[in-house]
Amino acid sequence: MTTTTPGAADVELAIGGMTCASCAARIEKKLNRMDGVEATVNYATEKAKVTFREDVSVADLIATVEATGYTAKGPAPVRTESGGGPAEGESGETGDELRPLRQRLLTAVVLAVPVIAMAMAPALQFEYWQWLSLTLTAPVVTYAAWPFHRAAWTNARHGAATMDTLISVGTSAAFLWSLWALFFGTAGTPGMTHPFELTIGRSDGAGNIYLEAAAGVTAFILAGRYFEARSKRKAGAALRALLELGAKDVTVLRADGSELTVPTGELKVGDRFLVRPGEKIATDGTVVEGSSAVDASMLTGESVPVEVAPGDAVTGATLNAGGRLVVEASRVGADTQLARMARLVEDAQNGKAAAQRLADKISAVFVPVVIGLALATLGFWLGNGSGLTAAFTAAVSVLIIACPCALGLATPTALMVGTGRGAQLGILIKGPEVLETTRKVDTIVLDKTGTVTTGRMTLLAVHTTDTTDEAEVLRLAGALEHSSEHPIARAVADGAAAKAGPLPTPEDFATIAGLGVQGVVEGHAVLVGREKLLAMGVSPARPEWRAWGRSMELTPALKKAKADAEAAGRTAIAVAWDGEARAVLEVADAIKETSPEAIRRLRALGLTPILLTGDNRAVAEAVAAEVGIDTVYAEVMPQDKVDVVKSLQAQGRSVAMVGDGVNDAAALAQADLGLAMGTGTDAAIEAGDLTLVRGDLRAAADAIRLSRKTLGTIKSNLFWAFAYNVAALPLAAAGLLNPMIAGAAMAFSSVFVVGNSLRLRGFQATD
Repeated sequence: MTTTTPGAADVELAIGGMTCASCAARIEKKLNRMDGVEATVNYATEKAKVTFREDVSVADLIATVEATGYTAKGPAPVRTESGGGPAEGESGETGDELRPLRQRLLTAVVLAVPVIAMAMAPALQFEYWQWLSLTLTAPVVTYAAWPFHRAAWTNARHGAATMDTLISVGTSAAFLWSLWALFFGTAGTPGMTHPFELTIGRSDGAGNIYLEAAAGVTAFILAGRYFEARSKRKAGAALRALLELGAKDVTVLRADGSELTVPTGELKVGDRFLVRPGEKIATDGTVVEGSSAVDASMLTGESVPVEVAPGDAVTGATLNAGGRLVVEASRVGADTQLARMARLVEDAQNGKAAAQRLADKISAVFVPVVIGLALATLGFWLGNGSGLTAAFTAAVSVLIIACPCALGLATPTALMVGTGRGAQLGILIKGPEVLETTRKVDTIVLDKTGTVTTGRMTLLAVHTTDTTDEAEVLRLAGALEHSSEHPIARAVADGAAAKAGPLPTPEDFATIAGLGVQGVVEGHAVLVGREKLLAMGVSPARPEWRAWGRSMELTPALKKAKADAEAAGRTAIAVAWDGEARAVLEVADAIKETSPEAIRRLRALGLTPILLTGDNRAVAEAVAAEVGIDTVYAEVMPQDKVDVVKSLQAQGRSVAMVGDGVNDAAALAQADLGLAMGTGTDAAIEAGDLTLVRGDLRAAADAIRLSRKTLGTIKSNLFWAFAYNVAALPLAAAGLLNPMIAGAAMAFSSVFVVGNSLRLRGFQATD
């Protein structure tokens, strides 16, 4: 719990028992009715974020939620010894939360299949088949369907009706009527059958059983709930992925000069710790000894590693790519930039409007209408003097036929087929709530590093003097850079090896901190680095080097090449040997070959592309011009990326965001639709709604097309799931519905929904 303003505090409650978005809305409404309380409830994350006055306690908030019919838990205690992880047992609850639902689903499926088979196939209706059906159905409508009955009771107590209400009433009516028909009617007679006749005629309700409807509806809708719960389970994974990016252990330097390895959570402000090459920096701090290149791209988006020296600030979770550093901790635990970014992601997730499930939108109107129609049917037949049995037969038939089993298939089948096809194309869709946004999106914000570009430094061009051979430049410079661990050096070495073949082994290799490298390759004294390094000349460590001069200048042509490269946002590297400047190499984060085509496809879908990056403006504008993007936001910090997305949303735009780094995670969560590159960090992938496995930006256009098509299929499924049953309602109200028509309506609507969903298998990515 944190204090926000004088006399006010924030708390996050874990809410239990919600089954639909209307549940979240009901809790939010109740909490906001309390004096001094402002609350937002997120159905997807099952959390309530509450701001309240000091005269209101957390216990009061929990009591209000429980009085509404749901459960609430306060914030879990923090384990300080491990650096702020969740309390013991929290992860265990998360791991087991699907087990009860999975058990109910398996029970329902195993028992419902033979019940449906016997009801629909007269050949399977042996002498006492109806009693076996009753035995198999009873656990399904009691144990397996219990969550629906409990939710329906909670809704009824508060004067509300959702799809749970319709499921509970419909399955209960079918089961209870079947019980009456078996024990007090003629349905229990040995040898009773339901012949396969699709005739319309008034029948004696005492001979009808609807056990297959009760069992089938429960099994189908439990399947839908299970797949939905599985996707919801990952709602908090972005935060866990962010926090896991940090170093787990750190080497602390004691006052006596000794080194001690301790968990990062034990670091205190002022502690000095050692960071070796290739290690992550444990926490935010200031360099006190050493110099190195730090790769901060995953946090800042800056594609070029940052050179640091004593006095420079460094950020926790970034990678030391070069030399040995000693850092003094300035921020630890919840104060670090990484922890602040985790809070940004959480705030963005909680700030999202909960996705409204289409079935619940329809049921908000459909359920009261059906219940009213059933009561009207009962009253009509009783008023006509048709007798209690006939009146109840017609009323219960209305309730049974109105509970469409195909509804349980409408969303999960389309989602499973759509996501399956997406996976084949390198597109992962997290859940049905994601699809609702895709049709509205009109603006797509693209991160640069790793999304539009490769995210790796690459040798792009070589400029030489008239008397120098390019192959020789690559061989000598590549050999020297191959001995360095600096990311830019690796780019030069890899590019040289690819173009010039095997590289020789240098002698007397040395790194000049912040400037470049020097050494002897094939008898030549070679310098590779900044222009300033050439002006300094070679080290006089070996007497024979002095004759080659200690200061070199780039030729006018090379100076122009260097200036042009830097104007285009690229890194220019000077190469010299034997006392003469020989070449300038251009290194940059290369644009993916497919990015320009991807931008054209996104525009064709009606989307306006925007480039958003933490990199410098010259680099960003050069990249944008090359791929065809007009609007650029450059030099943007992670928290500012969220603000950019919010400002676009404030303009009335529906924003999609594509990114791959930790620095994109909060913006991905804030955007209406987050698309994470699968080649990026776990934090970005978990914060996104869609994951593009291939790392190809063209997949973003395919993902939006597939999502829109899947959403369209779900909507058409929902329409037909209701349409068949609504068409049969007049027959039920007229007392003309026989069991075979009810079963046929259920089967035909289900087959149609499945067939309609299977059409998604033909979705093709654009060539």
